[in-house]
Amino acid sequence: MSLLKSLKLSAAKPQNQPASPKERNREKLRGYLAEQRALVEATIAGKSYAVVRTVTKTDEAGNRTRVEVPRSVRKGWFSGDGGKVYFQLRYGGRPLELARGMTSVEAEDLAGIGPIIDTLEEAVRAGEFDAAVAAAAQSRAATIKTAKAQKAG
Repeated sequence: MSLLKSLKLSAAKPQNQPASPKERNREKLRGYLAEQRALVEATIAGKSYAVVRTVTKTDEAGNRTRVEVPRSVRKGWFSGDGGKVYFQLRYGGRPLELARGMTSVEAEDLAGIGPIIDTLEEAVRAGEFDAAVAAAAQSRAATIKTAKAQKAG
C-alpha cells in the first residue's frame, strides 16, 4: 500500500499569491509606492529610512547563516524649477509614462507627494498601469536579451 494514498491530497494554492502576472505587477507597484510613502514621511520628519533584506552568507568555516543587510531605496522624486517637486512612478528602474510623453507628477513641495502616491495607488488597483507595465517589462526583456547576446558574442 502506498503511503501517499493514506493522505488527503489537494490542489489548493496559497491565497496570498497573486493569481496572474498582472496581479503580480500591481503588487510590485503597490510595494514601490508604499516604500516611497515611508521614504517621504521619513524625509519630512528629518529621519533616515533604512530597509533591510535577508541574505545567506557563508563564513570562513563554511557555515551558512541568514543575515540582514541594508538595501538602498531610490527616491522617486526630484526637485525642479521654483522649488517644485516631481514624483515618478518607476518600474524596472525606469519611469512609467503616466500619459503620452509625461513621466512625472508635479507637487508644490515634498508634503504634497503623499496625496499623489494615494492617487497613483488607486490607479494601480484599478489597473490603469497594466499596459505601461507590460510595455516596460517587454522593453526590459529586450534589453537583457541584447546584453546577453553581446556578452556571448
